Amino acid sequence: MNTERDHLLTAPVNVDAILQSILGRGGERIGMVAAVLRGERIVAQGVAGVRKRGTAEHITLNDRFHLGSCTKAMTATLVAMLVEEGKLNWVTTLGELFANTAKPMHPAWEKVTLRQVLAHRAGLRHEPDGLAQVLNELVGRPPRARLGTLPQQRLEIARQALSRPPGIAPDTKYWYSNVGYVLAGAVLEQITGRAWEELMRERLFQPLDISTGGFGPPGIADKTEQAWGHSPVLGKPLDPRSPAAELPLFYGPAGLAHMTVTDWAKFIALHLRGDPAHPHCQPALLKLDTFAEMHAVAPATTSTGWVIRGVNFLATGDAAPAVTYCAGWFISKARWAKGTRPGDTGRRLWHAGSNGRWNCGVVIAPEIDFAVLVACNRGIAAWKTRQTVKALIRTFAPKRTS
Repeated sequence: MNTERDHLLTAPVNVDAILQSILGRGGERIGMVAAVLRGERIVAQGVAGVRKRGTAEHITLNDRFHLGSCTKAMTATLVAMLVEEGKLNWVTTLGELFANTAKPMHPAWEKVTLRQVLAHRAGLRHEPDGLAQVLNELVGRPPRARLGTLPQQRLEIARQALSRPPGIAPDTKYWYSNVGYVLAGAVLEQITGRAWEELMRERLFQPLDISTGGFGPPGIADKTEQAWGHSPVLGKPLDPRSPAAELPLFYGPAGLAHMTVTDWAKFIALHLRGDPAHPHCQPALLKLDTFAEMHAVAPATTSTGWVIRGVNFLATGDAAPAVTYCAGWFISKARWAKGTRPGDTGRRLWHAGSNGRWNCGVVIAPEIDFAVLVACNRGIAAWKTRQTVKALIRTFAPKRTS
């Protein structure tokens, strides 16, 4: 057997040039990494740009990138594991979950289900501290410190959130909420007695052989052996251990995981191959019915008019006429994602992630066994991330034949 020839036949295509062309001169200030999946195999990968503005140290495939809200699907996967074990149910209510730990609870929360929380239909606020936190994110101010262990902080966020009336009536419409996923983390911690970070390492990272997974900004202070994030407005490199480099760590379940793109691909492959619409579905860690529940199309859409579609496109890069959210995934349809089997619709799962300092995006097309992952070390470069995702779809997505 000619092992060298076999390696060349299966080696991923290098897409450095595609990334470099999209970054342009920006590659002197920021960096980007990408991977394309067919099943569990990376068929294309590439890097471009620098780890830190003002230096010449280039991005490598071994660099760890912050995943922002793409962490939400990981938190939802942990919830799904406990559902399969009978420790939770998708329709378990906040009243049942926090009856003894979140007093007093506003009556409007008592019948809100875990499924509604994970679908951003609970009516929970966007951030624990409301608009002030969002504005602080935009200008890059250091977050306010909180006392106690991370599980204690998350439980306190739950108490505060559930003591107030909902911003909108629960289950009336989609309303994106980081608070909801902090609450989901608190639920996991209450049920298991383990910190969310421990559950991630033991129940996701280890089984999937993710060796680079961590939380918060990757890297070490005063060194650039990893990529650094950059401030939202001025693009200043942020020391990984400075307060301005990250949101409070209690945000973990809503969006603080980091890892290399090749390790992230292992988690994405889990959801790609586990989807019931995949032509060679091979569920792992979870059952087929559980993946179906997590990837289900919700009954109500999040974008019904052209104005909402335009806002949704600016925020996430998707202008589909009907977008829903379920357990860590936006779900919509696209012609390029449609398979060849009867009943295929072109359903795709996707998400974007950013803490203002980093940016990433992923698209999964189960019917054609295909996924694209892109990450960048500056949050304001979301447009570049979306351009790269689209370029890789055009180049590598299977072409339909009549």
